[in-house]
Amino acid sequence: MARKIRKTHAYGAALVAAALAVTVSPVAAFAQPTAPNVPSVLPSGAGGIGRYIVTLADKPLATYEGGVAGIAGTKPGKGKKVDVGTANAQRYRTHLKDKHTRAARTVGAQPLRSYSVTSNSFLAELTRAQVVKLMATGGVVSVAPDKLYKPTNDRNSVDFLGLSGRKGVWSTLGGTANAGKGVVVGVIDTGIWPESTSFTAPALGATPPTATDPYRPYLQGTTTVMRKADGGTFTGTCQTGEEFAATVCNEKVISARYFGDSWLKIVPPAKRKDYVSPRDAQGHGTHTAGTAAGNTAVPVTERGVDFGQISGVAPGAKIAVYKALWQATDDDLTGGHASDIVAAIDQAVADGVDVINYSVGGSSESYPNDPTEMAFLNAAAAGVFVSASAGNSGPDASTLDNTAPWNTTVAASTVAPYPASVELGNGARFTGTSTTVAAAFGPKPLIAAGAAKAATAADAEADNCMAGTLDPAKVAGKVVLCLRGVVARTEKSAEVARAGGVGMVLANPTDQDLSGDLHSVPTVHINAPDTQAAQEYAATAGAQVTLLPTGPSMPYPQVAAFSSRGPAERVGDLLKPDIAAPGVAILAAVAPPGNEGKNFDFYSGTSMAAPHIAGLAALYLAKHPDWSPAEVKSAMMTTTFATKTATGKRSTDVFAQGAGQVDPARMLTPGLVYDASERDWLGFLEGLGYRTGSGVAPIQSGDLNYPSIAVGDLFGTRTVTRKVTAVTPGVYHAKVDLPGLKVKVSPSTLKFRKAGETKDFTVTMQLRTAPVGVPTVGSLTWTGRGTAVRSPIVVTPQTAIAPTQVRGSGPAGSVSFEVTPAVKKFPIKAYGMVSGPLVPATANSYDPNGTQFQVTVPTGTKAAEFSVRADNPQAPLFLAVFRQENGTLAIEYVSSFGSADERHAIANPKPGTYFVVVVALETLPGTTETPFTLQVNQVTGKGGVGSLTASPKNPKVTPGTPLTVTANWSGVPAGRHTGYVEYPNGAGTVVSVN
Repeated sequence: MARKIRKTHAYGAALVAAALAVTVSPVAAFAQPTAPNVPSVLPSGAGGIGRYIVTLADKPLATYEGGVAGIAGTKPGKGKKVDVGTANAQRYRTHLKDKHTRAARTVGAQPLRSYSVTSNSFLAELTRAQVVKLMATGGVVSVAPDKLYKPTNDRNSVDFLGLSGRKGVWSTLGGTANAGKGVVVGVIDTGIWPESTSFTAPALGATPPTATDPYRPYLQGTTTVMRKADGGTFTGTCQTGEEFAATVCNEKVISARYFGDSWLKIVPPAKRKDYVSPRDAQGHGTHTAGTAAGNTAVPVTERGVDFGQISGVAPGAKIAVYKALWQATDDDLTGGHASDIVAAIDQAVADGVDVINYSVGGSSESYPNDPTEMAFLNAAAAGVFVSASAGNSGPDASTLDNTAPWNTTVAASTVAPYPASVELGNGARFTGTSTTVAAAFGPKPLIAAGAAKAATAADAEADNCMAGTLDPAKVAGKVVLCLRGVVARTEKSAEVARAGGVGMVLANPTDQDLSGDLHSVPTVHINAPDTQAAQEYAATAGAQVTLLPTGPSMPYPQVAAFSSRGPAERVGDLLKPDIAAPGVAILAAVAPPGNEGKNFDFYSGTSMAAPHIAGLAALYLAKHPDWSPAEVKSAMMTTTFATKTATGKRSTDVFAQGAGQVDPARMLTPGLVYDASERDWLGFLEGLGYRTGSGVAPIQSGDLNYPSIAVGDLFGTRTVTRKVTAVTPGVYHAKVDLPGLKVKVSPSTLKFRKAGETKDFTVTMQLRTAPVGVPTVGSLTWTGRGTAVRSPIVVTPQTAIAPTQVRGSGPAGSVSFEVTPAVKKFPIKAYGMVSGPLVPATANSYDPNGTQFQVTVPTGTKAAEFSVRADNPQAPLFLAVFRQENGTLAIEYVSSFGSADERHAIANPKPGTYFVVVVALETLPGTTETPFTLQVNQVTGKGGVGSLTASPKNPKVTPGTPLTVTANWSGVPAGRHTGYVEYPNGAGTVVSVN
């Protein structure tokens, strides 16, 4: 007899977190796809073996406070960093590694690599059976797939941010040499091109620093040593490798390492397009490092255009490189594995970095307890500030990543653009952007790329100017109109140049951002709806075009269209992103091999925004080395200003900009700060239902001491708590702006006698006239001592507190449940019952993809219920539901426990294509398949068998006072049936019978 397998919340989260970007083709049918492309929820590979990160419950070095006999705590004090060189640290590291070995041996495995600084975990190759057995082993917190992560890809951003100039922030800090002095920025990325002039510096010598230059790094043998502003020591190394000698490190790039054990094992040499060393082949890591802490006043001339001088945000800071992302000939293999990234985080904190820049993300929101996020939690607990990109999947809602509260999640905003225009021969003129048109260019013949395609090229490939798709006989001497998409923008102009074209109009097929790339030919980038008119004209005989370096100015800063939006779905009541920073057309150093020989290039992405925040954090920590990461984040978030809309108006979209655009001049004098520590974050995780083994009491996510306030579902009244610490003592008064709600701040006046004093307050919000189901945006501002400390507030009022689903049985019956209304008018309606077709199938526990189904949910569906039943009640099944969203699969549901009867109900499901994955956790003895039946019931308000009624229909209610609702069904035949009890504004409860 097969035993029931119990899995924790963490296990289900970890398995589903493996759902990376998967392109799927919608099929308007209910069937098993013939060639499905749905992510595996259990190990794949030969024999069903996968690579997993196994996390144990004991604290890592960064947060260990003692408890093991003979080993004192290794957690650093406030304002200090973890010291991994002490005898206690070495003993505790050995203690953890021994536990890793013992845990692996319990299932017949062995650790491939151990982590102990920011993560108490190990990497191992495991079968499905070993995964399940380890999750039932005491002391194991999670078993997570070693998934692949991707880089998230005034004109001078440092000028726009007010850092340069006689009255700029650098000047107030004592000049560029002091801007970040004594601080080390760790960059986890694709490596570095150390020869760039953005990193030119004296060679590392063996002479210790002097009193006049106490933070100068020097060599002790092959180790780089640097005293830091916080009193600690950085110890790094310049790791040699392919085309990378130890001598390339200097007093700017003081350490460089690479982490690729997993990637190099999986990707064969023939498919690698990278150096097995810290050297950057792609350019992403060089760009982010140069943006965060590159040299100041670096002259840039590219493609014959003089772009003046550029600077890093913290030119006085040092750079430590941790290459964990890799380039392959196959884009699906490009990126970095979680195990390599965790190893990089571990080493960065062990070395003693003060800031980590992480311009990396998954294709969907990570769970806050996945291995990478937990490593960052412990890094932040050890005093390391983590700046992370929000992602480039905007402007759709809930597309962001890196949303854990210990990260600072950064959105991308625009700086002053390079305006340009496209003037057609018929007189039409369209505004665009260009960095490659320095003077009027034309008139020249214009041709649409599709009309210039090579004989062997597909129409769509030629429209997008993919490599080898244009016919030189048709293109020579002409400007080509290429559509954006599929391949990199600069690859399109390279194809135009290859075919003999002299210029390009890059046209967005839909409304998107405009980018100032350095193209191979003069190029102007235009947007929809101008694209259609330009295409129509290009198709006419004798079409001509002139590219102009002028055009109307565009409002800035705006949040870029590509920048991922909230609300976050995995972190409860937490507003993400946190803040916006420049991330569009950012000019910085790159690696020539990956950038057509260029030494500098314009990149756009939240990857470019995150290092601006990392650099600003370095400036802060040079001035206040004892500040916690949460205090620095708070100082930035509470001193922002609003970004702009396309029409130049003040933006109120907190799900795009978070608290707003970072303001370096104001961030250094925040008045008050919201601090948080490891215990706060662990309580936050416990409140979300994650097992941390810390013994910390759970807290509601909305009560985390955060610089923003979010209430995802406001039912009548909600009170949240906060506490602030004085940076500048004095009297502060609260002012609240939250339309349609009654808000009370208690106390509304805070008096601080000295810096460092902390006071608590509450904010009570009560629904009045604000619309239900729509986010209401406002703010809480503390004013005093010449400063304003502003926290954004976003609240979504809801109709009722009610169960998502209730269950009953029999051909007729009733079920009663409690509903708490939040509005005065409360009509109740019932729909159903509905029973979908029964689809018999089998699942094989040896199939890594499981058995998969595709379901179309039409618009107007009020409820959908997915259920699977094994023919044998002893056969445990695992159910996962994914929703197709923007060409990828979004996680809708994953089983918490394996059982023979798994079901999931959704109220008001988003219309579209869904994928159902069923996995047999174990196959019964003597069998190879587990037979089961899938049923999907969709309540649309029409059809069905039997009836469902609800009472009372129009009750007299008092908002906030519960009432009893009864659902009655009759005439229901055998089988599972689904109905829906609906409240005002579409909210409701799914009724599942049998």
